[in-house]
Amino acid sequence: MKILLIILQIIASIGVIATVLLQSGKSAGLSGTIAGGAETFFGKKKGMDSFLGRLSTIFAIAFMLLTLLLSLL
Repeated sequence: MKILLIILQIIASIGVIATVLLQSGKSAGLSGTIAGGAETFFGKKKGMDSFLGRLSTIFAIAFMLLTLLLSLL
């Protein structure tokens, strides 16, 4: 049982890392102004960002719950 929970926790942690790295960053400064103009011209993929945001939230909640459960065992 404990080994299964550890494997699930590893999967959840890799999922959190992957989804956070795949999200687009928040642009700031002069480079953000230039990139912002390009995004309005070419269009931005808003659907994928919101999907990755939700997915990273799900992975983070699963990781926290598994960590708490493993600490109790």
